[in-house]
Amino acid sequence: MALATSARKVTEDPAGLGNARATAFIAPAMVLIAVFLVFPALWVIVLGLTDYRLTGPQAINPQLVGLDNFAKAISSGEFWNSTWLTVQFVLGSAVIGQAVFGFTIAWMLRDRSGPVKRLVEGLVILAWILPSAVVSFLWVALLDRDGGTLNALLGIPGFAWLLDHPMLSIIVFNTWRGTAFSMMLYGAALGNVPPSHLESARMAGASGWQQLRDVVFPHIRGHILTNLLLISLWTFNDFTPFMLTAGGPDGKTEVLAVHVYKEALLGGNLGYGAAISTVILLINLVVAVFYLRMLREKKK
Repeated sequence: MALATSARKVTEDPAGLGNARATAFIAPAMVLIAVFLVFPALWVIVLGLTDYRLTGPQAINPQLVGLDNFAKAISSGEFWNSTWLTVQFVLGSAVIGQAVFGFTIAWMLRDRSGPVKRLVEGLVILAWILPSAVVSFLWVALLDRDGGTLNALLGIPGFAWLLDHPMLSIIVFNTWRGTAFSMMLYGAALGNVPPSHLESARMAGASGWQQLRDVVFPHIRGHILTNLLLISLWTFNDFTPFMLTAGGPDGKTEVLAVHVYKEALLGGNLGYGAAISTVILLINLVVAVFYLRMLREKKK
């Protein structure tokens, strides 16, 4: 009798039981997101409203200054210079570098198999999985002015890559380091393009570029936008350039992540650094919303 009553209750309210189970399953993930993402973000926003510093009276008794830190950041020439450098870094190494090279490698390897494909994929992925400190040291040794490997190979000893072309150096470095993700994502996406469509395009006399434009790109548009969203945000917040150039020379590679580090930790002004971080967060949200809207338009 009791079993029949329980079964009747479950049958009468299946949606409620399902919602309870779903809530129980996602609750641990939501707690982790709240603890490690939401709370730190809210704390940074609150910190940006104060004059909190690492040392001095403000370290013991910080005062609320409202939007003064945000106004200072927006009116700062250094902030806008770092923003422009970050845009160059993202466009050069992510949108153009990683996306283009990742797709090119994936397209060239799509019909190949055997040791050559495994070797190329392994070398590309190796650059991605090595620790940042290790690859940064290797690139400093590669680009060194006096005993650098690149100068020795090119026969131009004494050429200072990190001093004369610092932005180009970190763009090439980040392209080399991050291409693996785009390669793997595009490799999986190209597997979903029907071979019969490509064959029909070839039989119709379409060139290689026309096949890409009319057949391949429409099929993988969602993957392209997803890849651009992720690598753009990762590159926008990347701190690795600091390990190569420390933001120099003369601030020529002081992207926003490095700018925040210098203001908040080296300068000791945590409140102002938190305000800049909040502005960076807002920029990230704008970029994310832009890409997500494009993804939704693609699905309609």
